[in-house]
Amino acid sequence: LEERPKSPDFIPEVGEDAVNAVPCSPCMALTEEEQAELHSELAKVEDEIQTLSQVLAAKEKQVADLKRKLGINPLNEFKQNLSKGWNEVTTSTAYKKTSETLSQVGQKATTAFSSVGSAISRKLEDVRNTPTFKSFEEKVETLKTKMSPTPSTGDTEEVSESTPDGEPVAEHPEGTCPPDQKTH
Repeated sequence: LEERPKSPDFIPEVGEDAVNAVPCSPCMALTEEEQAELHSELAKVEDEIQTLSQVLAAKEKQVADLKRKLGINPLNEFKQNLSKGWNEVTTSTAYKKTSETLSQVGQKATTAFSSVGSAISRKLEDVRNTPTFKSFEEKVETLKTKMSPTPSTGDTEEVSESTPDGEPVAEHPEGTCPPDQKTH
C-alpha cells in the first residue's frame, strides 16, 4: 500500500482509514497487556458501531413503513417541508422588513410614474395649443380633405363601367374582341 504524504494540515478520515493513517510510534511503548486491553476496547467499540448501524437501519425502515401507512410519500413530504420553510421565511423579521420596504418603493415608483405621465400630458396639451401646431393641424386636415374620395353621386356612367359582379369593364377599340371572347 502507498503511504499518504504527511503534511502539517493532514486530517485523517473518520473510520478504518483514520486508524491506518495515525502513526504507530506509541505502539512500541505499550506493554502486551496494554495492547491486549486496547484491542479488546477496539473490538467493543466496533461492535457498538455495528449495533448502532443496525439499529439506525431498523429505525429508518420503521419510519418508512409509518410514512407509507400514513400516506406520506416523498412528494407530499417535500411539499410539507417547502410549505413549512416558506412559512418560516414569511414570518421572519427580515422578510417583513424587506416586504415593507419593497411596498414603499412600489408606491413611490407609482407616484413618480403618475407625476411623469401628468407632466407629459400637460406638456403635450401646451404644444397642441401653440399657433405652430394649430397651423400644422389645419394643413393636415386640408390635405386630408383634398385626398379623400368624394362620395358617389349615383351617375349612370359609373354603373355602366362595371359588370353585375362589380368588376370594371375593359374598353376595347371598335372591331376588336377581348382575347377570351370569339366573334361568331
